Amino acid sequence: MYCTRKITKDITYIGGSDRRLALFENIYPIPNGISYNAYFINDEKTAIIDTVDKSVSALFFENVAHVLGSRALDYVIVDHMEPDHAAALEELVLRYPQVKIVCNAKSSAMLKQFFSFDTDAHTLLVKEGDTLSLGAHTLAFYMAPMVHWPEVMVTYDETEQVLFSADAFGTFGALHGSIFADELPFGAAEFSEARRYYTNIVGKYGVQTLALLKKAAGLDIQMLCPLHGPVWRKDIAVFVEKYQTWGAYTPEQKGVFIVYGSVYGGTQNAAEILAAKLSEKGVPTAVYDASVTHVSYLVSEAFRYSHLVFAAATYNNDIFTPVEALLTDLKAHALKNRTVGLIQNGSWAPQSGKKMRELLESMQNMTVLPETVTVRSAVKEETLAELDTLCNALLASLSA
Repeated sequence: MYCTRKITKDITYIGGSDRRLALFENIYPIPNGISYNAYFINDEKTAIIDTVDKSVSALFFENVAHVLGSRALDYVIVDHMEPDHAAALEELVLRYPQVKIVCNAKSSAMLKQFFSFDTDAHTLLVKEGDTLSLGAHTLAFYMAPMVHWPEVMVTYDETEQVLFSADAFGTFGALHGSIFADELPFGAAEFSEARRYYTNIVGKYGVQTLALLKKAAGLDIQMLCPLHGPVWRKDIAVFVEKYQTWGAYTPEQKGVFIVYGSVYGGTQNAAEILAAKLSEKGVPTAVYDASVTHVSYLVSEAFRYSHLVFAAATYNNDIFTPVEALLTDLKAHALKNRTVGLIQNGSWAPQSGKKMRELLESMQNMTVLPETVTVRSAVKEETLAELDTLCNALLASLSA
């Protein structure tokens, strides 16, 4: 049975949520599920904004049949070709063979890669600034390459000032009947999932994100309709400001994010002692074990904090694997503009500090403090002095 929700008089939500999927993109844990959003515009001409993932396609087609009734489907706008938004496209064309696929040239090329039907016969190409009249509604199209695929565009309804923002402004988590952010308890935990979504899915492309925000600043936006997560009709500026911060790789919070990789507890002990020393000085701290916390949460926290400390045992004459994986991921996501402290451990040949420093110094605008704390198996009195030195260096940097 269909399950739709009116957004405005003419715009209806026709997507769905998956609460069974464990890993989004087969990598990111989604304990609260994920929504796949699609939208219908009812006018002289009818239009669907994107389709959905296969997991919710049955519901999607029931929703489409309900909102169309006896009417024809004139257009489907493809803002993003990733299968979690375009998987149902071929079946949509088979069901509604007269439909025109509105997309840009890069999307058109991808259509041929993903599908076997005659895509050219259905394609209506658009480029930057083009418009499409549905009757009362006029849609304008703006390219948003690498937010987060090269073919991404966004669709702006000039009539109702609604921005269909593709993967921008998305959030992990299923919807709960309520589809508007202001109907939900969208507090710190929810913004944490919005941050984790942005940093892991889009985070590498901060320059491109800021370029999209610059385009959006020229539009009167009364509603944000992303492809994942709730629709925003209030406090839009709050979310846009978050994207401005994340896209510029600007820390949200002055504080210290400490992550450790420990084999037998010595490295963990050093990290915990440092956290206690900083906390006693009133510094906000967050401590994570890289071996048990999924890397996507750690990437999100690294984007959040101004100062980072990596503590790692030496393993196979290199960085303990979970911390090495995190550092590699942070480099892949282009994190920059942070101050970093290091703690290494090695029972006979400590090497993790040197290797971590090399990795961090290959990243852009990362200030690595010279005071590397060295633990030899277990924390001793001399280690406490080194931890005091690192603590003081972090305090000095935080107050600068």
